[in-house]
Amino acid sequence: MSIQSRRERERAEREQLIITCARDLAEAEGWDAVTTRRLAAEIEYSQPVLYSHFKGKGAIMAAVAVQGCADLADELHTARTAASGPREALHAVAEAYTSFAERHPALYDVMFTHAVDLPFATPEAPAPLRRAFGELLQAVEPLAGDDDPGALTETFWSGLHGLLTLMRDGRMHREAHDHRLALLISRFAPAANGSPAH
Repeated sequence: MSIQSRRERERAEREQLIITCARDLAEAEGWDAVTTRRLAAEIEYSQPVLYSHFKGKGAIMAAVAVQGCADLADELHTARTAASGPREALHAVAEAYTSFAERHPALYDVMFTHAVDLPFATPEAPAPLRRAFGELLQAVEPLAGDDDPGALTETFWSGLHGLLTLMRDGRMHREAHDHRLALLISRFAPAANGSPAH
């Protein structure tokens, strides 16, 4: 391995270490606890080394969000492709999305709640963001009928996000979440007999 290749590998490893540390710290203590000073101490590198990778906390949060979208896309893909049909795929994707958000609340917040310097819903959006939305789109599209699949997917995603956010903020009780989710899915993928998805 050349010196240049080794340096590039070491740089990539340091960058991943910073992202992982920020993600873990945010999940444990919240995003307010994630500072460049704290991260530098946690990873045992100086702040200038950290700044050689990221311009500041905002850039680190954006990198965490991109990685989170890649993880979410993988989970949505697994759920969607394991389903037996379009209606089941939509239900599986909704459940996988909910599970991801509940298991990784700080990660979910940086992906979809906090302001981060990432272009969403544009061709310039990083590939993991487009891939995560693409998994939702592939679940909704077979059920779109005459509706625009992109707009319908955005509406479905908004419904999922709203349910999760209101529940997590204590505005709606967790006990009724599964029922609300079934109602949402039934409006996008009605059963043959009109009963909600389960």
